Formats: sequence, C-alpha cells, structure tokens
Amino acid sequence: MEATLHALSGILRNAIPTFLLLILLHFYLKYMFFKPLDKVLRARYEATEGAQKRAAESLQKAADRAAEYESALRAARAEVYQSQEELHRRLQEEHAAQVQSAREQADAAVREAREHLAAEVLEAKSGLAAQSDALAGQIADAILNRGTVA
Repeated sequence: MEATLHALSGILRNAIPTFLLLILLHFYLKYMFFKPLDKVLRARYEATEGAQKRAAESLQKAADRAAEYESALRAARAEVYQSQEELHRRLQEEHAAQVQSAREQADAAVREAREHLAAEVLEAKSGLAAQSDALAGQIADAILNRGTVA
C-alpha cells in the first residue's frame, strides 16, 4: 500500500505542471477569447435589442402622431359642422325675417286695398244715391209732365 501511495504521489507530482497549465490555459482563454467574445455578443444583443426598442418607440410615436392627427381631424370636422349649423341657423333666421317682412307688407297691402275699396264703395254709394235722386226727380218730372200734356 505504501508503494501505491508512493506511486500515487509521483503521479500527482507529475500532474501538477499539467494542472497549472490547465489553470493558466483557463485564465488565458477566459481573458483572450471568451471575454472579447462575450463583449461582441453583448454588443450584438444590445444592438438588436436597441434596434427593436427604437422600432417600438418609432411605432409608438407614429401611433401617437396618428392619434393627434385623428383628434385634430375630428376637431376640424366638428368646427366645420358647427359653422355649417351656425350658417344654416342664420339663413333660417334671415328667411324667417324675410317671410315675416313679406307677410307684413302683404298685410299692409291688403289693409290698404280694403281701405281703398271701402272708400270706393262709399263713393259709389254716395254717387248712386245722388244719381238715384236725380233719376227719381227725372222720373217724377217725366210722369208729371206727361200727365199734364196728355
């Protein structure tokens, strides 16, 4: 057993340089290969993630601008509709005023025509009364003159 332990200690003594070389190789590869590789992979990941984030931000900005545009468009439409309604209301008021004015003018013309007609009727009645008196006098003269002549 002692020989086995002695052989084992020889093997371990011979393995120490290999073990140290492996540890040295580990740190060398870690700093010279894996660290730059990790740095490149991290930069690539950040570049792709950054591009995706910038694309998402760009899409969000575009959506915000589209929403602002839609809002402005709705406001403009509402303003146009409101101005159209105001114009329509004003035109209706003007039309109503014109109809009222025409109605008042027609009423005034009817009143004036009635007054004129009433004046003509009175004039015609007085003219007829005068003519009827004159005719009655002529008829009476004609009857009386006939009665004496005959």
